[in-house]
Amino acid sequence: MNDQQPNDPLHGVTLKALLEDLLVRHGWQGLASRINIRCFSQNPTINSSLKFLRKTEWARDKVEALYVEDLRQIERNRKRNKRRADMREARTDEGAADPGGEPSGEGASRE
Repeated sequence: MNDQQPNDPLHGVTLKALLEDLLVRHGWQGLASRINIRCFSQNPTINSSLKFLRKTEWARDKVEALYVEDLRQIERNRKRNKRRADMREARTDEGAADPGGEPSGEGASRE
């Protein structure tokens, strides 16, 4: 039987793909500031970092945790942006339902 959870965000993601994705989002300096390991701060390369991460479980755990947190943040932002777009659309539809309405607010003329 499969021990993996169906909602595991790391399922099927290689360590190399994970590291490359984090590099696109954060760069070497960003990774070094978030995870204090020398393979990110001193002469970093993907190959040397992969070699270190494959041998050092605690470092790999930290990198995986950062990746999962980034995925959660991306999903939260996507949902928030969808809600905001829906609200803008609702306001636009509301304004279209009231044609020829009087201007109001600060932009209204005072005579």
